[in-house]
Amino acid sequence: MSISSSHPTAGKSISLLRLDERSIGFKTGAVIVGTLLLALSSQIEVPMVPVPVTMQTFAVTLVGALFGARLGALTVLAWLGEAMLGLPVLAGGAGGIVHFTGPTAGYLAAFPVMAAMVGFLAGRGWDAHRPLLAFASMLAANALCLLMGAAWLSSLIGVEKAITFGVTPFFLGAILKSALGAASLVALHRASSKARRS
Repeated sequence: MSISSSHPTAGKSISLLRLDERSIGFKTGAVIVGTLLLALSSQIEVPMVPVPVTMQTFAVTLVGALFGARLGALTVLAWLGEAMLGLPVLAGGAGGIVHFTGPTAGYLAAFPVMAAMVGFLAGRGWDAHRPLLAFASMLAANALCLLMGAAWLSSLIGVEKAITFGVTPFFLGAILKSALGAASLVALHRASSKARRS
């Protein structure tokens, strides 16, 4: 039996927040809160060259898992739009269009794809009910981000340097942030279930 047919919430965009059942106003509020979470996660940074280590990918995957594929991707795009307008929502309080043409451009382009990917899989059972699958979806999304980021970075500094500076230093962080994302998803699900029962 497939995951999609065996899971009670399969086919739905989200099970925890039930955003697919909410009003436009509620969804708009969720997008705003999501962009704030993404902006705050960007400020947790370990400076590195040419790409810093941040908690952005943790927040991106969590938004995808909680909001679903479409609304998750839309939330990330809204946050990137804020950055393009010059708001200080990127790593280190940065903003502006220049960041979408420099070394981090590939990673930024990957973020909405990551959210959509995790949200899509969450809607098919890779969620808080199956923490290992949730972890796997987030890790796969992080791997995709590194691949897209390195592909762009290689056009600026060459393939070997792109792998050395844009992929290898982020392996451990990708694993840890994926584990934290899955654990956070489970914790939020338990808290939500407890609140509904009380």
